[in-house]
Formats: sequence, C-alpha cells, structure tokens
Amino acid sequence: MIRVLLAEDEPKMAAAIRRVLTAERCSVESAKDGVEALLAAAGGTFDVIVLDRMMPGIDGLDVVRVLRSRNDQTPVLMLTALGTVDQRVGGLEAGADDYLVKPFAFSELLARIRALARRPREVATERLAAGDIELDPLRHRVTVGERSEDLSAREYALLGYLIRNQSQVVSRHQILDAVWGADPDVYSNVVDLYVHYLRRKLENLGRSRSLRTVRGVGYSLDAR
Repeated sequence: MIRVLLAEDEPKMAAAIRRVLTAERCSVESAKDGVEALLAAAGGTFDVIVLDRMMPGIDGLDVVRVLRSRNDQTPVLMLTALGTVDQRVGGLEAGADDYLVKPFAFSELLARIRALARRPREVATERLAAGDIELDPLRHRVTVGERSEDLSAREYALLGYLIRNQSQVVSRHQILDAVWGADPDVYSNVVDLYVHYLRRKLENLGRSRSLRTVRGVGYSLDAR
C-alpha cells in the first residue's frame, strides 16, 4: 500500500484525487493548506507527498523548501496550473521530485505516484567518496581535505549519483531518472543548472576540473 499525503486546497479536486487514490488501494491523508501539510509530514510517514503549488498561507514551493531543510526526503509530486518551463524548473529547484500540470489525467497521476514510490531512498548513513571528494550524509556537505561546502538536497543526490558512477559518462536522461524521476524531454535543462551549481561548489574546494562535460553525451566525475 502506498501512503500518500495529499495537500490540495480546492475541495472538489482534493475529493476527486482522494477517491481515485483510495480506489487504487492507496492510504491517503489530506491537508487543505501548507501549514496542515507541514504538520502532517512532521507527524507521519509517507511514501509520496502530492502537493498543490498554489495554496493559501504557505504555498507549495515553501512547503517543499521547509521539508528539505528538515532533511525530509519524501518524494514530492507538485500539482499546478502554472505550466511554463521556468515555472516547472522553479518547482524542481525548490526540491520537488516531479511536476504535473493541471488539468491532468488521473491515470498519469497514478503512474507518477507509483514511479516515485518505487524509487529507492537515500541511505542516511551511507558515506560516499571519489578520491578525496567525500559526501557527509549527516550534514549534507561535500568535503575535500579540510574544506567543505554545504549542499542542497538535490545537489547532494546529484553528486551521490555521480560518485556511484565515477569515471563513467552519464547522460542527462540517466541523471533525471535517478535524481528527479522526471520526464527528460521536459526537464533536461534543470540538469545543466544543477551541474553548474555543483561545479561552482567543487571549484570552491579546489576541484574545478573534477566534473567534466562530455559534449553531446552528458557528464562525468573524475576524481583523479
């Protein structure tokens, strides 16, 4: 059974989504605004959070930011009527894992929830390293020697994936599938953005050439 936290302030939409998910044997807890969503997330354990972007009080973007600042890595599917590429990227940058534009088919909603629920969670105690580049899972930092840089949840997940595949070239599609679980045709530009963020932090640690761009293919982490 998939445990879903549904945060949607429009009553008819919330009722319709709840009815569909319950029919598919999901366990659903509802929140009508961002405050209720944060309280529910803090007090329960969920496999997926379905979150409306535009809610009264605390909106969906701020809810995701607070969750990630708490180191709550529950997959978030954001629902919104805002469908431009920049708006989608904004949702992903805030920490959402996937983005579904209204109106949507319930079959697609279910498919995306199931895909997010299947994704393995990051092991909190796993220490990953490539050469002298090391990830600190408790503090979400990357360390090189005596110097370190704080990482966002998405930067941490991206660097972890690159370390696990060090010295291999991974495509944007592979990164999206592993780190975001999103449609690569829609969100490929967000990978370039986060590679830029990560490269800048590695440069601050003296490893400016570790994260390589392989033109027309993807990216590779070379810790030599």
